[in-house]
Amino acid sequence: MTDTTQRIFLSYAGPDQAWAEWAGWQLQQAGHQVELDRWHWRTGDDFVQKMNLALGKADAMVALFSRHYFDPKRWTREEWSAAVALRGRLVPVAIELLTDDDIPALLAGILRTDVHGLDETAATAALLEAVHGPVPPTGPVGFPGAASADTPAAPDVQRPRLPSSVGLPEVWNVRRRNPDFSGREAVMGQLRTGLLSGRQAVVQALHGMGGIGKTQIALEYAHRFASQYDLVWWVDAEQADQLPVRYTELADRLGIAKSDAGSEPNARALLQHLRTRHRWLLVLDNAEHPDQIEPWLPEGPSHVLITSRNPDWHGIAHQSDLDVFTRTDSLAYLKGRISGMTTEHADLLAQELGDLPLALAQASGVLRSGMTLDRYRRLLTTDTARLLQESDVRDHPAPLAATVGIAVTRLADDGHADAVALLRLGAFLGPEPIPTAWLETARPRLATIPGDPDDPMWLRNALQPLGRFGLARTDYDTFQIHRLTQAILRTRTGPDPVAAIRDDVTAVLAAVDPGDPRSPADWPAWASLTAHLTAPHVTTALANQAALRATFSKAAHFLICSGLPRAAHDLSAALHQAWSTDLGPDHPDTLTCAQFLGHATVGRGDYAKGYLIVEDTLVRRRRVLGEDHPDTLHSANDASTNLSYLGEHAEAHRMHGDVLARRRRVLGEDHPDTLTSANNLATTIIELGEHEEARRRLEDVLARRGRVLGEDHPDTLISANNLAGTLNELGEHEEARRRHGDVLARRRRVLGEDHPDTLISAGNLASTLNHLGEHEEARRRFEDVLARRRRVLGEDHPDTLTSANNLARTLHATRRFPEAVALLKDVRAGYARLFGAKHPRTELATQNLAAVLTAMGRTHEAQQLTGRKPSKGSKRRFGRKRR
Repeated sequence: MTDTTQRIFLSYAGPDQAWAEWAGWQLQQAGHQVELDRWHWRTGDDFVQKMNLALGKADAMVALFSRHYFDPKRWTREEWSAAVALRGRLVPVAIELLTDDDIPALLAGILRTDVHGLDETAATAALLEAVHGPVPPTGPVGFPGAASADTPAAPDVQRPRLPSSVGLPEVWNVRRRNPDFSGREAVMGQLRTGLLSGRQAVVQALHGMGGIGKTQIALEYAHRFASQYDLVWWVDAEQADQLPVRYTELADRLGIAKSDAGSEPNARALLQHLRTRHRWLLVLDNAEHPDQIEPWLPEGPSHVLITSRNPDWHGIAHQSDLDVFTRTDSLAYLKGRISGMTTEHADLLAQELGDLPLALAQASGVLRSGMTLDRYRRLLTTDTARLLQESDVRDHPAPLAATVGIAVTRLADDGHADAVALLRLGAFLGPEPIPTAWLETARPRLATIPGDPDDPMWLRNALQPLGRFGLARTDYDTFQIHRLTQAILRTRTGPDPVAAIRDDVTAVLAAVDPGDPRSPADWPAWASLTAHLTAPHVTTALANQAALRATFSKAAHFLICSGLPRAAHDLSAALHQAWSTDLGPDHPDTLTCAQFLGHATVGRGDYAKGYLIVEDTLVRRRRVLGEDHPDTLHSANDASTNLSYLGEHAEAHRMHGDVLARRRRVLGEDHPDTLTSANNLATTIIELGEHEEARRRLEDVLARRGRVLGEDHPDTLISANNLAGTLNELGEHEEARRRHGDVLARRRRVLGEDHPDTLISAGNLASTLNHLGEHEEARRRFEDVLARRRRVLGEDHPDTLTSANNLARTLHATRRFPEAVALLKDVRAGYARLFGAKHPRTELATQNLAAVLTAMGRTHEAQQLTGRKPSKGSKRRFGRKRR
């Protein structure tokens, strides 16, 4: 690198990409090393990480200032921090006229270079001077009125133009820009990069289901990059046999059409002309038949953009599989269109609309016309097809319901009865991907699918038309139907077909065997199945199907084991209500469901309500099954554990001892359930202060579980975690640290970063670091655990409050008193709401708050809290005990 060469990071807003390309190209031509995300970063890269790395090695950051650049929806905290940190290396270049009000006060005082309104030569000079610094003339200065003697350079089709140097291309037939277009910046950047990928004609196909926004993206691209082309022509390509006519219109516009020739010869002449012409863009909108389009694709050093529902453009075009909006884009769209809509309401609506752009646009129109959000959401559930028939979206030819109806009619008219039947079957499953293996397994029992059930190609032949008509997304081993397409199809299916389809859905789901719901190795398969079982229309319609009761119960168990208590609660509550009515409250299946409902209720943090459910289940099982039945003992174990959560450790100790004795007699010493009772009895001994005895018992349970279940089994890791906690209580902090670190690493690998058990280990390791005096590292870890628990469990979950309490104690140790006081006040109030003012957890938070106030010299406040001289705080922790 020479003395004048600089490493430059180019910062810009997505809509200004054409400016970024121009500036990057000019700086590269001047010998600089430029880092531009669309040139150098791959899809899936971490934006913040890549930006920080680029800035770390950059000599300067050239920032293209515009109103888009300072839009609050895109101007992230990370970019603000970077801009402030780079004040000495920040090179602001204004690409449009900005007032002082347009630029944040933090950056308003920085001198900037304006390039808007200049011709390309002047703009290039201004850009380079901004980077290099001003250079005084070395010779005579010419008279300002002199004519320029510059001669134009040879055309370079790869050289980006100055975006402001031209208006719309002279040859242009694209309709007006959609002022409501938002989001899709990643897609727009990928599309632009793809079209710039070669010197010969680049054909890019955007494909996806109806209503996903293919045409809107193509329209925005044409307008956003209009200055980079001399010719932009839009063709409605749905009727492929009309392409010669559409091409003749362009040929006539270019003056090469012959009036005495037919449309096909003129179209051929146009294709020949485009081979020799630079800087053109041809948009083929709604092209559905690749084999009919291919002969009419032009060649030459420019771009063709195709939009299509059909995904089969292999060998013809570079493909971009367009998905629904990201949730961030959905929120920005809804809040931008509907005044006063909160993020929470926008998120709920986006979820229910499946982030489908056309559905969001239709909903915005209806809600702006006076319908309340609650009313809209109710109608979305009860009358989906009717609601989605309403539309004032000008830029789409038909509302979503009509779009789906037209596609299904065409599918049937083309003779694809098997595809229509498969589509209707899929509409009664969940909106998540449907593994094709499920259908292959269940095919002999599917009455609604026509044709030969032994035909090995039936599924391929049925799926291909669904993908071609944009009614489903197909992959090599799954297919997926959008939730709104499903809802429209369900509401348009009569009662007789519905009954037959539901029988087939039952056959499909009952044939799936994901394995053991307690085994992490089988959780991916269970997650796939449970995603369908928990879809509201599936649960409601199929909960009482006898063939699915065991599957539903196992799904609830999986949700509990995998650390998803909210989903487990919702599923088990719906099942318990349905089975109590259909089977009776004492039926074994109802009682199993009640057991899981109790688990899930406790997992959500409602210990008192969970205990009532578990206790009721225990009473019923004792009466129906007997004292020593394994299911009765399971309920007795749960009741004992819940007593510990409620602070009744002595009674919990007595009950755990009784259950352990019964399980040893009924099941044997090394049965997994017996080992669970042995583990839980040891944890109550910890709470009673008998740490050496607890250590002896936990070492025995850990050894047995490791031998019976394996070292990485979740139950084995529970015992390892509890043993490490006991070592902490015994003062063996270094050994506790080693063991907690090992358990945390194993749980992260086996269970995942955010599983509740993993977060328990992370919190316990942080507590051990506190004991060792490593308060700053403990604080960092507690902050991470607290943030994760708030996201996963909620603000008022007992485990979340425990993390906040422990973080506050660490802040106290590092003398960050105001932060500690604020946290402890929230913790104390949260514990009081959940458990009452006299509960040990509430009293502990009160003592910790008093200790901080005393350290701040606010002794009187501390004494008012406790009624006595405050202690220096307790080291007691919660959250070790697990079932």
